[in-house]
Amino acid sequence: MKRLFALAALVPSLCVPVAEAQEKVLPADWNPKAAGDKALAGLINTSAPQVKGAHDAEMALVNGRAYIVSESNDVQPGEAPSWPFIYVTMSVVNVKTMSVEKFIPVAKSEQAFANETLPAGACFVPRVLKKDERTLRCFFASEAPGKRQSQIWFRDFDLERGEFENQIHRAKLKTAAGVFDMQPKPFYDDAVAHGFTRPEKDYGLYIFDPVKIFDGKHYAAINNYAAGQNALATLNAAMDTFEIVGHFNEPAALKLTEPAVNRLPDGTWMAICRQEGGNKNYTFTTSRDGVHWTTNEHRAFVPNGAASRPTFDRFGGIYHLGWQENTRIAGVSRSVFNLDVSRDGVNWERKYRFETVKSFQYPTFREHAGAIWLTVTQGDSDPSRKERIMFGKLE
Repeated sequence: MKRLFALAALVPSLCVPVAEAQEKVLPADWNPKAAGDKALAGLINTSAPQVKGAHDAEMALVNGRAYIVSESNDVQPGEAPSWPFIYVTMSVVNVKTMSVEKFIPVAKSEQAFANETLPAGACFVPRVLKKDERTLRCFFASEAPGKRQSQIWFRDFDLERGEFENQIHRAKLKTAAGVFDMQPKPFYDDAVAHGFTRPEKDYGLYIFDPVKIFDGKHYAAINNYAAGQNALATLNAAMDTFEIVGHFNEPAALKLTEPAVNRLPDGTWMAICRQEGGNKNYTFTTSRDGVHWTTNEHRAFVPNGAASRPTFDRFGGIYHLGWQENTRIAGVSRSVFNLDVSRDGVNWERKYRFETVKSFQYPTFREHAGAIWLTVTQGDSDPSRKERIMFGKLE
């Protein structure tokens, strides 16, 4: 026995129990597809009856209700930033009864508010977060590609009154050069100052990853989808200005977009990025300080991704990494989505595998009252499958 303890002292790793070194999140008999099928079966449609196309939803859950914002249109399935008939809407869902209580318009092309009138163009990629106990803040882009600079706006929703204020406000972007209206050009100029070389675009700037809180500060991944440009930013206390912390765009040839960001147990930042060039598979980059990032590279635990939005959350101390697989069910695009879990962000296990010919794309996952909820884009017949926004309970 003495010899064993002496050996353990010389080799500390022998003192670590195998169960701790290789601790699993899931039981050995876990079935990810069965878990995915169960979640799919409980989804409800949250799009208004007249909606023909919908996509890219996000939500805030407060006091037993889900406030789901999405881009929608009443003309045709699908979506595009060049369609001026795309508007932003909010659906309010009672999570206990799983019923939609109301549909509330948020913003549309050329809408007149008390203080400003929106220009002609699509209202695109909405995001929503809780500003305070009484207020939700909804951000969205107004854009008309090739005609003007797009602009990120926000509008506040009063939870007690159940309605939006009759004003809109311009979000701001802070870079090393100063504070600007949140438009593509200052974002691009700041990236160029840090070595970015891809062509400039006048649209496509979005708050892409959900706003997350670390050490009491709000962080968000923002990107210009059209330019293939990505950065980590902080959101100030007033929640009206995003400040660039650091850019992560290399290798530029891959055209990386739509990042999801989180922080690992040792404080390292990690981002997963959609790839529009090369083999379309997702890439990963890390940073010790949020300012300087490694060159993006593939990771073995995501072997066959497709060009679509990823997710990267942490619930109950467990990381949840969501990614679109390039496998197609019955030839349908974005019909397989995986949700993997990990304690350390290094070793991953498959918890959910969503397979459906309705597609499973651009999900958002949120924790509320001890449960995880989701929104996702689905459809029946259009090749894009961007026809409605579904909502349900993951677990």
